[in-house]
Amino acid sequence: MRERWTLGAVCALLAALLAGCQGAPDRTGSDGHISNGVTPTRPSGYGTVFLGVDECSSFGTTSFTEVPCASERAAARVVARFDGTTENGPRCPGTTDFVLHISEQARSSDEDGDGAVPQGYACMRNLSAPHPGDPGGGGGPRTIVGDCVYSSGGGQVRETACDGKGEKKPEFKVTKAVAERSRCPLSTALYVQLGGAEPVGCARPL
Repeated sequence: MRERWTLGAVCALLAALLAGCQGAPDRTGSDGHISNGVTPTRPSGYGTVFLGVDECSSFGTTSFTEVPCASERAAARVVARFDGTTENGPRCPGTTDFVLHISEQARSSDEDGDGAVPQGYACMRNLSAPHPGDPGGGGGPRTIVGDCVYSSGGGQVRETACDGKGEKKPEFKVTKAVAERSRCPLSTALYVQLGGAEPVGCARPL
């Protein structure tokens, strides 16, 4: 008989962001996003790893539950799964819509004696639109080429939807990723920290 994980989810702003924005020449900023903390309470019957790659979760107002991807309750798919924390672990793929942070759980009684779940995080992609992690979508845990940002005060900038339908109107758009600032086009008015092999995002004013 299969069993499922039941998750308790708590929304929290990440203290250390996966992607931040840095203004030029003397302004700096960060890109904020909301993630969901989840704690499993029972062993899963859908895979050997709780919310492993290509597994799916449902959405709820207070909880996320691992479900078969063919289920009508399935709402998002795991595109990457890592142990540890986002501060010290690998970065989620660029078009990740949101991140589920999974709390550690000690070994519990089950048939194979393997009920332990380490602390980790799952990079999630919605099964259907909207996709805030897409270029210009206005969300997601990372800032990528095609995204737009606005000044949030105090020298800070945050991501917003490029189509202007977000709460804030876009002021700059990231048009290129390069290894260093000197390689940005002359039209660049803002330098955005992207991370990776090409960590500098060149943003032009809109």
